[in-house]
Parts: sequence; C-alpha cells; structure tokens
Amino acid sequence: MTVYLHGLGQTPAAWDKTLAALGEEDAQCPHMGQLLERGAGSYDGLYRAFEGYCGGLDGKLELCGLSVGAILALHYALDHPERVSSLVLIAGRAKSPRVLLALQNVIFSLMPETAFAGSGLKKAQMKGLCRSMAGLNLSGRLGEVSCPTLVLCGDQDKANRKEAETLVKGIPGARLGFIPGAGHEVNQDAPEVLAKTIAQWRELGRLTENP
Repeated sequence: MTVYLHGLGQTPAAWDKTLAALGEEDAQCPHMGQLLERGAGSYDGLYRAFEGYCGGLDGKLELCGLSVGAILALHYALDHPERVSSLVLIAGRAKSPRVLLALQNVIFSLMPETAFAGSGLKKAQMKGLCRSMAGLNLSGRLGEVSCPTLVLCGDQDKANRKEAETLVKGIPGARLGFIPGAGHEVNQDAPEVLAKTIAQWRELGRLTENP
C-alpha cells in the first residue's frame, strides 16, 4: 500500500499527475486539513491523527511525503519501523526551522482568510500548526530509519538543498536526488519527472532484493 502526503497549502489533488504517470490507481492520499482538524490544529495532534489513519490500513506501507508530509512520513517510520517498507522524502527536514516558521506566521497573519480556501485549511489552523512545530527535532533519530529511503529536492529549492543532504547523511543507505527545474512543490512543478525518479528507484530496489 502506498501513501502520499501532500504539503501545507496543497490538497491530495497535488499528487494527481504524479500518480497518473506512475500508474497508481489505488494509492492513498489523506487530506492534511482533515487530519489537522482531527488533531486539534497542532503538529502533535496531526501526527497522532496520521498514526490512526495508518493504523486503519493493511500491510506494510510505502510512504511518500512532501514538506510537512515528508516530516510526518519520517516520524511515522521512526516510531513504527515494522509498518514501513520504504520512504520517499521530498523537500523534507529533520528539524523545524524556527525563524522560517515565525516569518511564515507573520505572512499568514497579513493574508485574508479567503487565501486559505483552496488548501482546505483555515488561517488559524495554519498558524497553529506552524507554532506547534517550532520545537520539532528528529535529527538525533535519523540513524534509526531501517527501510530503504529516497530523499528528493527540487534543484531550484535552495532553502531545502542542505536539509536534503543532512537527511541523506543521517539515514543509513539513503539515496539523494535533485529534480531539475523544480522548486519546493516538486509534485506540482515536475510531476512526470518525479514519477520517473520514484519508479526507477523502486525498480532498483526490487532488482537489488532479487538479483
């Protein structure tokens, strides 16, 4: 079972072109807004809601997440290694950037409520989530990741290039890739290239397991 986690400001539809290119019709794409609603607007609540969501799925999971979705996927793989068969982390981080989150909340404060309508999240939810993530730090646990991991970043996403390299250095056996022409929202900027990169990595893993 594959699960795709979108980033903040996106909806599950952000994965449509990537999934079409991969030929995946039965992938699971939970809505971040609905999970956040269930989790009372905090990162801890969001993560617990995601844990519950995964608990309702059968078998091992292949997790693929973008941005906050990547953080959730990494967090779950650390806490439930027996449930995760592979990880694809796109524009992810092990440690939340306090300054960046504070700045993001200032920007959110200046935006009208209507600006958040397309994301399925409310303005207060966005701000609350950013505040609650300020102390999140999974850096010391990266060595515990036990499943095959692909770390990806858009080659135009300057803010996350270093973070991608940090993830690869810390996660045993992780591979690193940069998606040409893509910024932070790789699934929107280059969905076909993203799909091809993921498919090739998965195929390589299958060939390695069955030489």
